[in-house]
Amino acid sequence: MEQWSSVLGLLSDPHRVRLLRALSRHELAVGELGRALQMPQSTVSRQLKLLFDVRMLQRRVEGTTSLYRVDRDGMPDAVRSLWKLAQSSLARAAELEQDDARLTAVIAARRGGNGFFSRVGSDWDIIRTELFGGLVGWEAALGLLQPDAVVADLGCGTGEIAERIAPYVGKVIAVDSERAMILAARQRLARHSNVSCSEGDLMRPPIRAQTLDAAVVSLVLHHIADPALAVRAAAKLLKPSGALLLIDMIAHSRGEYRSTMGHRHLGFSQADVRRWADSAGLRVERWHKISPAIEAKGPGLFSALLRVAGGRGRSGRSGRSGA
Repeated sequence: MEQWSSVLGLLSDPHRVRLLRALSRHELAVGELGRALQMPQSTVSRQLKLLFDVRMLQRRVEGTTSLYRVDRDGMPDAVRSLWKLAQSSLARAAELEQDDARLTAVIAARRGGNGFFSRVGSDWDIIRTELFGGLVGWEAALGLLQPDAVVADLGCGTGEIAERIAPYVGKVIAVDSERAMILAARQRLARHSNVSCSEGDLMRPPIRAQTLDAAVVSLVLHHIADPALAVRAAAKLLKPSGALLLIDMIAHSRGEYRSTMGHRHLGFSQADVRRWADSAGLRVERWHKISPAIEAKGPGLFSALLRVAGGRGRSGRSGRSGA
């Protein structure tokens, strides 16, 4: 009974269950687990010790690296029975899909050789972040934008996205309906001569029709009574080859957000985005679940790239999921 109670306690923690699930598939180092499951290395190490102590894991040392995997043969019978029961339940857990996708990427990223990168392996992400910060990769990728592009940040808030985009494009138009947000954005963006900030309704943005190469609507639509109307309003601003990037929450069940933060919608599905696009004369070129940050406490996010139907954009299949 004592052993059963101990194992039940261990399996009641989602961090430990996710670790066991990953280690039942692959032999992994602490850094690889941290990357795949988006946990701090200190958390991974602490949980691995608990699981190792009850003989659920085996450890192998390779050079200076400890590698772990589920110890199917060494588990006591009671432990093995409980873990099998847990595995059968986890097979139906859709929320673990992102763990699987990141784990596949971690395994694919393993390199051979005897040099520095071979030794640090998956810990390179952590080393790089300590050296250069967490934004260097994606922010540098903004250099792929056309240098003469005109981009709008609709519902800009304090101007974070506009600030990131400004160095890489010809002009950024930041719009928000809240005066306090626009005042904060103007202060933040004052050093960028190619950015203008305007107070305006997202249903009638103060931008001329068909003048934008691209527009971004980030974490705004869940505050709007009819998101389809907002998407139609944004679509009218786009050039024939223009694109609209939507970023928002995936459908969730945190009803308290309605009262605590004034949310009108509890996230959205891929089908919702398709309906908005169809009503606005746009096509869904890409829909993608964004990998959650380790420190994130809110629901998962998605990004959706919508392009003017019949425009000169890429003619990929509508609604391709990147999940």
